[in-house]
Amino acid sequence: MKERLSLYDTTLRDGQQTQGVQFSSDEKREIAAALDALGVDYIEGGWPGANPTDSAFFDNAPKTRARMTAFGMTKRPGMSADNDDVLAAVMNAGTQSVCLVGKTHDFHVQTALGIDLEENIGLLSDSIRHLTAKGREAIFDAEHFFDGYKANPAYALRCLKAAHDAGARWIVLCDTNGGTLPHEVGHITGEVIAAGLPGDHLGIHTHNDTENAVACALAAVDAGARQIQGTLNGLGERCGNANLTALIPILLLKEPYASRFETGVTMAALAGLTRTSRMLDEILNRVPHKQAGFVGSSAFAHKAGLHASAIAKDPTTYEHIDPALVGNARVVPMSNQAGQSNLRKRLVEAGLQVDKGDPALGLILDEVKARETEGYSYDTAQASFELLARAALGRMPDLFEVKRYRVTVERRKNKYNKMVSLSEAVVVVKVDGEKRLSVSESMDETGSDRGPVNALSKALSKDLGQYSAMLEDMRLVDFKVRITQGGTEAVTRVIIDSEDGQGHRWSTVGVSANIVDASFEALLDAIRWKLIRDLKP
Repeated sequence: MKERLSLYDTTLRDGQQTQGVQFSSDEKREIAAALDALGVDYIEGGWPGANPTDSAFFDNAPKTRARMTAFGMTKRPGMSADNDDVLAAVMNAGTQSVCLVGKTHDFHVQTALGIDLEENIGLLSDSIRHLTAKGREAIFDAEHFFDGYKANPAYALRCLKAAHDAGARWIVLCDTNGGTLPHEVGHITGEVIAAGLPGDHLGIHTHNDTENAVACALAAVDAGARQIQGTLNGLGERCGNANLTALIPILLLKEPYASRFETGVTMAALAGLTRTSRMLDEILNRVPHKQAGFVGSSAFAHKAGLHASAIAKDPTTYEHIDPALVGNARVVPMSNQAGQSNLRKRLVEAGLQVDKGDPALGLILDEVKARETEGYSYDTAQASFELLARAALGRMPDLFEVKRYRVTVERRKNKYNKMVSLSEAVVVVKVDGEKRLSVSESMDETGSDRGPVNALSKALSKDLGQYSAMLEDMRLVDFKVRITQGGTEAVTRVIIDSEDGQGHRWSTVGVSANIVDASFEALLDAIRWKLIRDLKP
């Protein structure tokens, strides 16, 4: 029989302490629904009473299979548990489970709280007993436990035993400062169990200040702890918390964990992990971390030609798991390190069948390598690579021709006598056998200037004859600029990400000493790729 591991998510509380992160109540509900679908056992919704957002969330908390949990602190010195309004606010959230944080490090008791050690034990014992008397499941977060244990093991253990004896279901060992290393976590967790605290009542809460949060959590599990606390994408104060998007697939797919333990996450739910990770980044308006394990867009990217050649024969040569298990996908990008194996695979993915040994393959590789020395990057701009390949293969349809374009940026006073910018673009194209001139401004409905690239985009797609209707659902979603060499001969690389109403997303690249020219090149590629894909020539 497999042992049960409990997964406790604190994205909505500890994750919200990430610098620059602030969830709205609606966003918290959306994230909670995704966590529940994933299969975690506990969702820590926040600290009711600490801020209006958390209070509003608990006032209308979603119904979840997971145990919704309110977070707070043990009662304050000089007050009874019944009369502490801060503790009352946590209780009034009405959650079945309540997690209280308390001191276990003698230094913090005497310095931060300013009370004696015995009084602190009374605070946490009375607080936990108060929860259980009200019929709540009590969870005790032992703050600074590992530092406290190293300084005064006898006192740290007394705090844990007091909480356990008062009825706490879970005693969570917290590496609050994030400085404890995996071997220390494993050793100390083992000593806690040897001292009489049962492992099936112990949890682990680690921070990533030494880039060891996941390893520390696993070390605690190896030693006998049976609850893991963490956050999606490793959000959290300072360097973040243990990353559940790494821990969950490790527990389900890696030995000895996969054969020893079970969690509430099914294999079907695991296949939605990448989508859940990126949903969170979308809510935070952050670019997903490409190198993130399991869920990053580069987690299964094979750039070297030798790797791609082996992958084509057997993916296990350079992949530790099937990317589909976590909802991710294999990527074989084009770059100046690519060989013909990468090239032929990428061409097939683009719907371009080329016989092995076709001389065009060598021409395409040479062109890619030559252009990347100029500053192009095709491993991040697959759509531009496909257009380059089509041109080399003679399979580039004659859609339209840009004859000329011009962009102007003007500063002038608006009706409120305030100086504002206005970008205007003129584009002349030849399409359907005739020249067409289009003019567009970049002003949006609020009267704000959206910049010269926006003006160019609107002008270029404004009148492309038979193709105009096909571009109505296309929009630019990201615009990245990189200076590839400095000084007076600086070269600018622009990457544009586009998407359409059919759910397709693609990237294109442009390079020039002039940022507008580089932007226009990438924009032109984006439109051409969209038309080619929809026309299927």
